[in-house]
Amino acid sequence: MRRVYLLFLVLGLIAADQLTKSIAGATLAGRMPRQYGVVTLIYTTNPGAFLSIGAGLPPNIRAALFSGVVTLALGIAAIALVRGNVQSRGDELALAVIIAGGVGNLVDRLRFDGRVTDFLYLAAGPFHTGIFNVADVAITCGILWLALSWAPASWRATKRRRALKRSDSTDSRVS
Repeated sequence: MRRVYLLFLVLGLIAADQLTKSIAGATLAGRMPRQYGVVTLIYTTNPGAFLSIGAGLPPNIRAALFSGVVTLALGIAAIALVRGNVQSRGDELALAVIIAGGVGNLVDRLRFDGRVTDFLYLAAGPFHTGIFNVADVAITCGILWLALSWAPASWRATKRRRALKRSDSTDSRVS
């Protein structure tokens, strides 16, 4: 049953991403940006990845990387999620939102000649983002969740190894 909820989450996020991009295209394309406090709505399309990384690559390399490799990675992630190879429920949720964001941006690439629609920009004091979309938010949140949930386990393992080394060196001195 949990997989069904994750499927609905993925489909809902993809739908929200595509709907917001469609609305952005209809209301922002060719118009001046609209600023609402720290949020600016500005329409652009991006041939690269997050923050236009890879936008300058030759088109065939970009297509292979951002459509081919991403499709393969999303497929592997989806298989891991469906088979239950993910250790915790939080990690399942994180992987599901990463998949949703990846599919949302992949849909754009397939529909719009390798380009992704972006329309959100944040600026608060010295903090400024690149222009992004709902799919980017999903991917970023999922990656942050995984990084933060895996980091403590790594830290604990490192502490255990250090403690074992200390106890081994203490034991050898006592003998």
